Amino acid sequence: MSHETILLVDDEADILELLRYNLDREGYKTISAMTGEEALQKIESHKPDLVILDLMLPGIDGLEITRRIKNNPARAGIPIIMLTAKGEEADIVTGLELGADDYVTKPFSPRILLARIKAMIRRKHLKTVEPETVIHIHEMVIHPGRREVIVDGNPIQLTYTEFQVLYYLAKRPGWVSTRSQIVDAVKGEDYYVTDRSVDVQIVGLRKKLGSSGKYIQTVRGVGYRLSENSDENE
Repeated sequence: MSHETILLVDDEADILELLRYNLDREGYKTISAMTGEEALQKIESHKPDLVILDLMLPGIDGLEITRRIKNNPARAGIPIIMLTAKGEEADIVTGLELGADDYVTKPFSPRILLARIKAMIRRKHLKTVEPETVIHIHEMVIHPGRREVIVDGNPIQLTYTEFQVLYYLAKRPGWVSTRSQIVDAVKGEDYYVTDRSVDVQIVGLRKKLGSSGKYIQTVRGVGYRLSENSDENE
């Protein structure tokens, strides 16, 4: 059974009840808040292991809560899963760039949300990949020290930028990254590049990786991720 504490933040009572029911059944301890102000108070008093956060809240909204959590060194490590309405792609991108870790759109499947929660908590407990750590994922072996990628035993020739993009995504399997996050990680915040430039790098990567290119998934209107499991669909 799980013992993590999860803060549920939503201004709809029926959504909170649905979340509580499913999480309690999985053994998680849940606390809830219906306003942004109440959420910030409970983050300080309960120090939750994860926050499920509706973006549309009265008073302090979900984006501002995300900003405050991630700008607080003592709380920045708390994972945030955003709950969003369909069509809120701009808010999703903003939330991810503020530091939120994932999102689920309403109406959501409790099973999918539970899977995201379990994956997020698992990642939280994993040690951060060190710069020289070799990554084994799917059929790929990524060696940062040698700047080498091997797929099914065959070396793949990538450009500098293609390698950096792949390595960045592979260090965060399953996590959605916006195009600007990818640019910042690969070139630094002062490097100017358009969304189209990132898309071109992804197209090149998929082509060179062959059948393994399918693991680089497009999250429409948001960005990209490298799938964590081989059976994940886009």
